[in-house]
Amino acid sequence: MPLTHAGTFGLVLDFSAKTHATFIMPIEIKIRKNEPVDRALRRMKKKLERENIIKDVRAKRYNEKPTERRRRKVKVMAFTQMLRDRHSQ
Repeated sequence: MPLTHAGTFGLVLDFSAKTHATFIMPIEIKIRKNEPVDRALRRMKKKLERENIIKDVRAKRYNEKPTERRRRKVKVMAFTQMLRDRHSQ
């Protein structure tokens, strides 16, 4: 469904943690003339992914203990090192 005029399409992510802290991250996508809505949504999703907004919201959804954070980082580093070793041969 193409739009007949250019407009803006925005999304506000409102994340409330258990500590009642609210983080508002506005994302604004300008819809181009005669651009389908699904293409604008795809651009918005790519922008969210590039800026790591979805990843941050999911990570901050629950409190993570420092030991869990260190354990997760060590696990990621070991995995990336394994991939580097595999592809360097």
